[in-house]
Amino acid sequence: MDQGNTAFLLLAAALVLLMTPGLAFFYGGLVKAKSVISMMMMSFGAIGLIGVLWVIYGYAIAFPTIEGTAPLPWMFDPANLLLNAATDDAVVTGPAGAYPTLAFVAFQATFAIITVALISGAIADRAKFGSWMIFAGIWATVVYFPVASWVFNFGLGADEAGNGIFSYGGWITNGLEDVFGLGVIDFAGGTAVHINAGAAALALALVLGRRVGFAKGAHTPHNPPFVLLGAGLLWFGWFGFNAGSELAADGFASLAFINTIVAPAAALLSWIVVEKIKDGKSTSVGAASGAVAGLVAITPACGSLTPGYAILLGILAGAICALAIELKFKLGFDDSLDVVGIHLVGGLVGTLFLGFFATGTGLLESGSPAQLAAQAIAAGAVLVYSFVLAFVIGFIIEKTIGFRVKNEDEIAGVDLVVHGEEGYVLDAK
Repeated sequence: MDQGNTAFLLLAAALVLLMTPGLAFFYGGLVKAKSVISMMMMSFGAIGLIGVLWVIYGYAIAFPTIEGTAPLPWMFDPANLLLNAATDDAVVTGPAGAYPTLAFVAFQATFAIITVALISGAIADRAKFGSWMIFAGIWATVVYFPVASWVFNFGLGADEAGNGIFSYGGWITNGLEDVFGLGVIDFAGGTAVHINAGAAALALALVLGRRVGFAKGAHTPHNPPFVLLGAGLLWFGWFGFNAGSELAADGFASLAFINTIVAPAAALLSWIVVEKIKDGKSTSVGAASGAVAGLVAITPACGSLTPGYAILLGILAGAICALAIELKFKLGFDDSLDVVGIHLVGGLVGTLFLGFFATGTGLLESGSPAQLAAQAIAAGAVLVYSFVLAFVIGFIIEKTIGFRVKNEDEIAGVDLVVHGEEGYVLDAK
């Protein structure tokens, strides 16, 4: 066992877990003052629920293994119910070194948590907490866990005769490699995390409908300092998200780290320039949103781009996402906190950008469109799968127990109605 890599992976897991409270602040500052508790509770609820489900059966779906069997799209490994096999196993040989299985389990658990929490921003100000928790548990089970297997489950190898230990899943990486001679590049979750969550967010926004009084400028962030604090915590935790995905403290982790500095920095600048040109002012919320858009875009690409191309990606992501958030007003869907415009669009930009600029395999270097084809198929497959199932799950919940609060409760404030609390009690005795 490599103790250095083990320490690195455990530290990365802690950083990624911090991202979800950071997201709670980011989202909490963007909603109205009477919804801040509700908004933050959806992130903390995801920590509790998905953390437990991951240990009970989530890891067994995302990373199942069996001897002498090729990867399949959706399977469950009963040996890892409640992590039994992972607990018994001393170490697993990863792509860049040896580390305990449970360290990898913990790291991947934090990815599952943040992915589910991201969706909640699309239904801010109007969702029932209990219905959200039911949706989160079902969506994680039938969408995130298997999609994580498609993308992150590379397989553990085999001997010369073709026998050995294989991981189920990985059709996006292993299956596309069989077709195109190379698999999709998704270093840290552009497809499995951001496109996945963004597509589900769009589906829920359509299911729940628009907020009361939905119009451009009608809902303004109540606490921009919270937004900046949340963005800062997200950026800090994102170093674990991206560099940690190398699973080793090596050169690729260092490349991912520097790209996680420069791409969001460029996107921040790009976003506020677009804001200045479009609206006449550069805002703090715009700066925070630009940084997050750059972080989203660099997530799949952080280990496969030179820093120069990372800057270019950040510039494009900041500008495109700044314009994309306006689509909800033109198309009429109420994505409350721009999950679609930042995470879905940013994830697509970063994933497809690799088809052109990935080191060694992108169209500009190789002259072959194979990488672009693999990136597009992976992005499209995850988008459609997540959107359709999220819409079905959300629709069933809305038509049975109800997903949206009453209009009068929305106007009065979700916090008191749903949680019996207020975010700001100024007259407390």
